[in-house]
Amino acid sequence: MSHVFPRHTKKLPPKAVRGEGCYLFDENGKAYLDGSGGAAVSCLGHGDPDIIAAVQAQAGDLAFAHTGFFTSEPAERLADLLIANAPGDLDRVYFVSGGSEATEAAIKLARQYFVELGQPERRHLIARKQSYHGNTLGALAAGGNEWRRTQFSPLLIDVSHIAPCYEYVLRNDDESAFDYGQRAAQELEDEILRLGPDTVMAFMAEPVVGATLGAVPAVEGYFKRIREICDRYGVLLILDEVMCGMGRTGHLFACEADGIAPDILCIAKGLGAGYQPIGAMLCTDTIYQAIENGSGLFQHGHTYLGHPVAAAAAHAVVEKLVSQNLVSRAADMGARLRAALTERFGQHPHIGDIRGRGLFQGLEIVEDREAKTPFDPSRGIAGKVKSAAFNAGLICYPMSGTRDGKHGDHVLLAPPFILTETQIGELVDKLDVAFSATIPAA
Repeated sequence: MSHVFPRHTKKLPPKAVRGEGCYLFDENGKAYLDGSGGAAVSCLGHGDPDIIAAVQAQAGDLAFAHTGFFTSEPAERLADLLIANAPGDLDRVYFVSGGSEATEAAIKLARQYFVELGQPERRHLIARKQSYHGNTLGALAAGGNEWRRTQFSPLLIDVSHIAPCYEYVLRNDDESAFDYGQRAAQELEDEILRLGPDTVMAFMAEPVVGATLGAVPAVEGYFKRIREICDRYGVLLILDEVMCGMGRTGHLFACEADGIAPDILCIAKGLGAGYQPIGAMLCTDTIYQAIENGSGLFQHGHTYLGHPVAAAAAHAVVEKLVSQNLVSRAADMGARLRAALTERFGQHPHIGDIRGRGLFQGLEIVEDREAKTPFDPSRGIAGKVKSAAFNAGLICYPMSGTRDGKHGDHVLLAPPFILTETQIGELVDKLDVAFSATIPAA
């Protein structure tokens, strides 16, 4: 009997024993193509000798030094490398252990920034419906997925939520993509004015929405308008690139595709590529100087901040992404994956939309393709697709509640950047098997 507390007590998983390239193997020797990189984590695949060597070497030199007493060479080198490649005026890096910690730190930094400036009335955070920013209480409050929030809602801080930029469902037929994006962005200004411009501290959003919407990028011009609105009212722009960042979309930082830069940016998942748990919050020098010239103490912290072994692993990951052109490979292979998905499923009667950027692709499952009507939630489409794909030897990331936290289903794909043409074919074939086994009979 296991003493591990699993994610789902009624669906116990097999035991993984080995990883190699784009595959994971269970204790019976069965191979699974990692078509989602776990949860968009394994950007370099499994068993990368360079990252393993970096972890081993650092563990031998210095495994841990608490940041209340020391900094470390791996943390310093990683921060330098990230800032050298970061967009805009981002200048400082605060290391944490994962995505939820990164977004939690961002929310707290935004609040303390305005307190340090003598503007304690700025307390409101605005985010978007159908977003996901993590599972700690502050991050969960920022997230806009009702299924995740409902039972914990009495514990959550009050956060305003505007509509996502979700063209497939929310753009009107008589509206251009650009005009729709401007209308969607206008909701932010309207909410700022409703709350009171002097009371809003930040707006948080994913450049490409991952888990809850299924790789939905904003339309052209949306984020530029968002940036303008934030600047007009002195509101900080926090971008959550925990899932879509670190090369996943074909840009090292996902916001580069939108031609903007945030005040605070959160990364994780692909930063450590699964070899060590690590995340980071990046901020501008303006924000950092407010702390440094004020109290001097960011009133936050965790035991494993800037963990030397995690930082060494992440430095090896980012160095490899940059020096070996793996970000451009993600863009190229992403285009090939998108073409293969479109060829196979573009006219599928129950695939309503195929979207994404780079190796971050999503397929929305519908009952009626013309009307864009989702299946009834009681049919459990996403769960059935996940099980059927897994049985076929494919790890993918189906989710339900795409439309509103309850209705709608999608499949998220985020394979390693080392994916080959042959493996694209294998991925599409196995996904087809999963769809054929579940959707008509669901």
